[in-house]
Amino acid sequence: MLMSKSQRLLSGVVVLYFIIALEVLIMISPFAVFFYAAFNPFLLFLAKWTATRWLADFFLPHMVLPPGPILKSVRIAGSVLFVGGAIVFLVCAGQVYFNKLFRRVPAAGGLYRWIRHPQYVALAATGLGLAILWPRFLTIVLWTVMVGLYYVLARDEERRMVAQFGDVYRTYMARTGMFVPRMFERAAGSVTRPLSPALRAIAGLGLVAFLAVGGAFALRAYTVAKLPLWSSGRVVALAILPGDAMMLEHRLADLLELPEVKDRLAQDPGPVLVYLVPKNYVMQGMIADTDPRFRLYEQHHSLMMISDWIFHPFRHLEGGHMMMHHDMGNDAAHDAPMDATVRRLIFLNVKTAGDTSAPAGLFAINAERTPRFFIDADIHNLQLLDIQDLGPGTGWGLVPTPMF
Repeated sequence: MLMSKSQRLLSGVVVLYFIIALEVLIMISPFAVFFYAAFNPFLLFLAKWTATRWLADFFLPHMVLPPGPILKSVRIAGSVLFVGGAIVFLVCAGQVYFNKLFRRVPAAGGLYRWIRHPQYVALAATGLGLAILWPRFLTIVLWTVMVGLYYVLARDEERRMVAQFGDVYRTYMARTGMFVPRMFERAAGSVTRPLSPALRAIAGLGLVAFLAVGGAFALRAYTVAKLPLWSSGRVVALAILPGDAMMLEHRLADLLELPEVKDRLAQDPGPVLVYLVPKNYVMQGMIADTDPRFRLYEQHHSLMMISDWIFHPFRHLEGGHMMMHHDMGNDAAHDAPMDATVRRLIFLNVKTAGDTSAPAGLFAINAERTPRFFIDADIHNLQLLDIQDLGPGTGWGLVPTPMF
């Protein structure tokens, strides 16, 4: 009965984790409406309270080209961990079931030669990769819970294996490590030797949680510090593509003086965050609901978008999301050469209890963003092509979405 409860608990947490982590797939699929009908109230509940709002926030770039080689390497590592972990898990699962059905003995070859639970290690790697690909804090917190349950289940499995195979399995345990090779396990054991086995396990899981969640906060702080921001007074601007930073530097101040823009900004004296994006930037629906075309769940490109996001990180890093989608509409990316200096600027009001004297303050976890309006402009000629007011929320309604 205890084993059954452990399995049910683990299965429930694993399913919950992958549902939440796979939000990035679901949100661009036709099932997004049904998914968020159930999930969004939970995210909004988290975002309502200061103590839990961080769980609904993001800790790595998702819309913006990762600034700097460290963040680019982390992004690539996410794809490697996700794909590599899934492959290793499937190989190990096949090995286990082959031995179970045809040899009636525990698996002891391949990775099982060095560690006793490579399947759990592979699943943990896959989950960590997903947490990087869709870096919501809630995902990394659930990942640490899932790792803890893997340990509980692994211990229970070993007790059953000893009961079934006796000294044969004890000998196997003596020469292998649980999740890492025996030599590393012994080295860690020498440091924690004064502790009881239970306290060693708690200390190990606590360290994993500290490194995972603490590392996520550190990555978020590093990301915000590296964002290519432009600021003047209460206006802070972020260029989605790094090549557009020069446009911000040399033209944004003049664009803000255009009468139509200046009048709208004067209606609210608070801090303003501006996103400079290509006119047909496919991810702009995460910033504001600028056009139904950018509600990606209403499109039919889910498989192509996900395969590019996972398997072609260099293409994403080199060309931005415009490289991923060249058929989003009649005036999509293939028309870009005609509009080389045309950009969309999306204006949002920001409310935060934190310090906004520094531009990075507008990206605080507790900051609330409200879309106001957007303009399409020829940056080179300072020509206003279009201006439209925006409603609250994004292309996904009030779902908390990435800020960068």
